[in-house]
This record gives sequence, structure tokens and C-alpha cells, in this order.
Amino acid sequence: MATLLHIDSSVFPASASTSRAVTDAFRKTWEEQHPEGTVIYRDLAANPVPHITAEAHTAGFAAPDTHTPEQAAAFAARLEFIEELEQADAVLIGAPMYNFSIPSTLKAWLDNVILMGRTAMSEESKVKGTPVTVVASRGGSYAPGTPREPFEYVQNYLEAALRDILALDVTFIVPELTMAPQNPAMAELIPLFEASRTQALDAATTRAKELAERFAA
Repeated sequence: MATLLHIDSSVFPASASTSRAVTDAFRKTWEEQHPEGTVIYRDLAANPVPHITAEAHTAGFAAPDTHTPEQAAAFAARLEFIEELEQADAVLIGAPMYNFSIPSTLKAWLDNVILMGRTAMSEESKVKGTPVTVVASRGGSYAPGTPREPFEYVQNYLEAALRDILALDVTFIVPELTMAPQNPAMAELIPLFEASRTQALDAATTRAKELAERFAA
């Protein structure tokens, strides 16, 4: 059975987080299709991964038998995240927009798993071509043609990191206007938010079913 790596990074609980609600819809559908499968789950808000250190970084470019004790310990922690990604048949990432970009915890995870010559820029990479579904929620709208389009750094960054560097097969689901129910100035946008949320939930369910069918074939 297939293995799903599920990563959430919202600082809010599921009841207050659109990205968590949508990743949850994906995961529940996936588990219905793969009751005997494996889900590796990381909640980066509850259990942040360590930020990359000099020891963890330099160890990635040195032979293991040359590692200092500090490098060995740091790289062992980093290797855990890399191996989880390598084991995954599919990846699901909740990536809410904070201050125009991704949460720092998600950036820390990426810094750990991007290893040149292994997961990145390598023909031998075990992660190459792995389908990854990114739920990129945001409080407003940064869609093409909107006033805030130039401030959209979530999809732009993740396309570069996931598709161009890690060579993953990336699909985005983008629920927008999530601040409308909380911000009185956005009250008239609530119907658009609700439509966007419903569309995202439907897209998550459809995507999970498509991937389930692919791995069952």
C-alpha cells in the first residue's frame, strides 16, 4: 500500500485553520482508499523541526566517516526528515500564507530535506516525480490580476523549491479570502470566501481519489 507524507504548518488548530481543514479532507479521503496504507504525519507548529545549522549543512557535503560528533548528530536528525520524504509515494503540505510567504517552520523543513546530490539536483533522487499537493491558503486574494498579485511569494517560492529543486510533481489548491469572516472590512467578501473554501475542499477530495486510483492500478 502507498505511503502518504502529510505536513501541516498552520499555527492555528483545525477549527480555525482553512489549510488544516483542506488537508484533513484530503487525508480522510486518502485513508478511505488506503485503509491498510501508511500515513507519516508532521505537525510543524506543534513539533517544529530544527532550523538548519552549520553542522547539519556541512555534513551534507562530507563523507560520513569524516563527520565530527557535532556533524554526525546534526545530520542524523536531518536524515530522519529526508528518509520520510524518500519513503513517501505522495506528499500533502498545508502552507498558509504568513506575511506574504510560508511559515518559518515549513521553510526549516525544506532546508533540512533539500540535500544537493541526494534529494536535489540528482538523477538518482528517490523523490523525483513524487506527487505533492500543496494547500496554499491565504487571508486575501493574490490571484493574477489582483492588486496584491506582486506580493504572492508562496506559490512562486514553493514551485521553485518543490518543482525546480526537488523535481516533485506539484499541484496547488488555493483557498482564498480566509480572513473575510474575521475582518469586518471584508464582510462583503464572505460569500466568495465560502465558495473558495468549498471549491478547495472538493479539489482536495478529488485529488486524493485520483492519486489513490493511480497507486491502486
